[in-house]
Amino acid sequence: MPVGTPFHERTFPLCGSLNYREWAGYYTVSAYEAHHEHEYNAIRNGSALFDISPLFKYLMTGPDASRLVDRVITRDANGLAVGRVIYTPWCDEHGRVLDDGTVSRLGEQKFRVTAAEPNLRWFHQHAAGLQVSIEDVSESVAALAVQGPTSATLLRNVVHADIAALKYFRVTSGTIAGAKVDVSRTGYTGDLGYEIWMHREDATKVWDALMAHGPAHGLRPAGMLALDVARIEAGLLLIDVDFFSARKALTASQLYSPFELGLGRLVDFNKEHFIGRAALAAEQARAPRRRIVGVAVDWPAVEKLYEAVGLPPMAQATASRVAVPVSVGGRQIGRMTSSTWSPILKQMIGLATVDVAHASTGSKIEVEHTVDVVRHRVPATVVPMPFFNPSRKVE
Repeated sequence: MPVGTPFHERTFPLCGSLNYREWAGYYTVSAYEAHHEHEYNAIRNGSALFDISPLFKYLMTGPDASRLVDRVITRDANGLAVGRVIYTPWCDEHGRVLDDGTVSRLGEQKFRVTAAEPNLRWFHQHAAGLQVSIEDVSESVAALAVQGPTSATLLRNVVHADIAALKYFRVTSGTIAGAKVDVSRTGYTGDLGYEIWMHREDATKVWDALMAHGPAHGLRPAGMLALDVARIEAGLLLIDVDFFSARKALTASQLYSPFELGLGRLVDFNKEHFIGRAALAAEQARAPRRRIVGVAVDWPAVEKLYEAVGLPPMAQATASRVAVPVSVGGRQIGRMTSSTWSPILKQMIGLATVDVAHASTGSKIEVEHTVDVVRHRVPATVVPMPFFNPSRKVE
């Protein structure tokens, strides 16, 4: 049975919809109101406050901490400067993705790794012979994400740290209402945003400080439904939806490499060794057979399907995580795994796994769309990702 996060006593009174879901054993708000429209608008026009405490979090410390991290992930951890954060996948020995997350270098011998899935056993297996301590701090560390164009000005008024100097994918330390926090300029919305990490005991104190200063900056608590729309607009993948961990894959089609995820740039072959290196080098040499791409659906074609049966065109209010076939010439060449109507782009978009022959920008494809219990194929185009990429995110 799920339990409340460290912020539950604050989020529960605000959740008038009682719309919750389970995330890693915790109750997580799907939407605070009956509809997530206001929460999405806060992401793109003000500031949205997300409880991201259910993320798995690990501290790696000691003389060989960088060696362990470097051994596990596909990117270069040894060259990561203190105060830097990177996003990275990690793989099994066959080059298949096990998980993805962020790695923050908090000190010369101290790293924090976030993950979507439990990874403690995997890290311990590959720490043999190394002078490193691995601590699962998933329950003891609470976390919030503050995302949106006013998030920087909000935090400058709340955090005792140099937020103005904090660059994209950097992390710094400071205090909020006397509580020690780490603040990283990261997030899962593709917008300007920050993530705040604190001791569990300080969770409500930090929440209250943010909410007290929030009205002047359009701050609104937000749930997973709004986040799902934003992360698709940002072209960000979701495990168990857009790809599967190699630990859980039941079929060959559910096994993914970083190249198939479109993350080949995050595989550093200049490193002498990391788990899956040989298999990934072989795949790079022969080229992957499929890739995850961005898809723009021809909305006028969808409208015609509704008009033909006397119905008004309808875009689903929430993002869809139901996979639908992708075809070319009547032959299935992949599947669209996430899709949404983008309020800011006024367009139906999605993430799809397609054969590499049809993965180039501009490729014409068809995606399945059901109207009045009849399945149809509608035109779509492969487009670059992210769909939405405001300059304020990195400025």
